[in-house]
Amino acid sequence: MVLTRKVLLLNASYEPLGLIGIPRAIRLVWKGAAEMIELDGDRVLRSPRFVFPAPSVIRLIVYIDVRGRQSRSPSLRAGVFARDRYRCQYCGGKGTAFELTLDHIMPRSRGGRTAAENLCAACKDCNQRKGNRTPEEARMPLLSNPSALSYGLEKTAVYRAAEGSPDSSRPEWRKYLFLEDAETGAA
Repeated sequence: MVLTRKVLLLNASYEPLGLIGIPRAIRLVWKGAAEMIELDGDRVLRSPRFVFPAPSVIRLIVYIDVRGRQSRSPSLRAGVFARDRYRCQYCGGKGTAFELTLDHIMPRSRGGRTAAENLCAACKDCNQRKGNRTPEEARMPLLSNPSALSYGLEKTAVYRAAEGSPDSSRPEWRKYLFLEDAETGAA
């Protein structure tokens, strides 16, 4: 069915941003916020009055600064939990996103930033026990060193979806995801 197919959304700079549904893609094009770059074969989306060609790739007209938005992203919490494998970094206890808290390794009151490098997953008991101290002061060593979350394009859902789909099903995406076949020599 046409409505369930995905559309590759590109930034104004042709950088892949994500996958969206065809209805949202049509709305973006209709409002003038995006332009159609590639069509999805002969597929069309019909309404009582109009027939729209189904897009496969659309590009935003105005550039969106995704790097600035990533630092403010609400997914920071989920990213830290995933990086720490849903384990308290002090006692090693496993928990869910509802049972764990985010702990500032260097407390905010002492200038600690809210960044992935200064955050770790902690159970409520350990977070409360550590309080407004550093792990060294609280004699609670971290089980692993925190690291930045990777926002590399190879890790995004766009690339995972493109790699998971058969090449023949969405070949028009390959050039925008820089996945051209090495044997053809195309870049």
